[in-house]
Amino acid sequence: MTRRIPPLLVKAVGVVLTYAIVQVLIVTGVIDDYIVITIVTICINIILAVSLNLITGFTGQFSLGHAGFMAIGAYTTALLTMQFSTTWGFLGGLLLGGLIAAAVGLLIGLPTLRLRGDYLAIATLGMAQIIQALFLNLGFTNGAAGLSGIPQFVNWTWIFVFTAGAVILISNFIRSVPGRGLIAVREDEIAAASIGVNAVWAKTSAFVIGAFFGGLAGGLYSSYFYFIQPTLFGFQNSVNILIIVVLGGLGSISGSVIAAILLSLLSTALQPFPELQMVIYGLVLVVIMVFRPQGLMGDRELTMNALKRLVPKKAQEARP
Repeated sequence: MTRRIPPLLVKAVGVVLTYAIVQVLIVTGVIDDYIVITIVTICINIILAVSLNLITGFTGQFSLGHAGFMAIGAYTTALLTMQFSTTWGFLGGLLLGGLIAAAVGLLIGLPTLRLRGDYLAIATLGMAQIIQALFLNLGFTNGAAGLSGIPQFVNWTWIFVFTAGAVILISNFIRSVPGRGLIAVREDEIAAASIGVNAVWAKTSAFVIGAFFGGLAGGLYSSYFYFIQPTLFGFQNSVNILIIVVLGGLGSISGSVIAAILLSLLSTALQPFPELQMVIYGLVLVVIMVFRPQGLMGDRELTMNALKRLVPKKAQEARP
């Protein structure tokens, strides 16, 4: 009789091994700077997709303003680290950027969350456009020229800690009582209200938490790539994040992570062919949506039981 290993321990070991293996490969030079850039991009996309999925997938609020929250975090972190070029300045910039993004999400979310569907999408898109216009015209943001020479603090350790932390925190929040309330609101707002779920609080909390992590991702972006300008956080960026969420599956954290990895790798592979990049990229998305309209994972999560189904039954029986 074999002793069952706790799933939490397996996940913890997996997280530690992932960090350790990549760190060793970076130190030994197996992973060069180009691959590190791809890894950082994947991690930032994971944070953005998971946080947007909390709003769109789990709460059912169609938002197109996530790039606006990313811009707030990026500029706040950049300005603070340029003023205080220390690790504490970097961490303070990330925290402040996330909090300002969350505050903006709260101020904008309260009046707009009465809207639904396409109306909410248009309102959040307008919010993102306003934020972009402000950064284009404010003097301390250097306008359209953007900010350059931002101190680079982000490395594999920092990006891994924040990515793993974001995924774990959002996953645990969804499994909590308030998180279940979000899903109830998505399924039937009236029925959720009848069992004591405050729909307004649920939508607002999802919007605020999603905005916070969107700002955090923006801060990590500016600290690693050390150059930002308002055009980087336009409508196309919001659409790209939404594509990752839809492709992975609305209501699936695992799906967002898998889709962020796949689409980032696809974009990197197509960079040598700029004239075909968007054609092939769009074709792949169309094919997947035709044959898998619910996304890669649907609303399911990648669990240990699901992984066991991938292992042949004979192999499982052969284990001691």
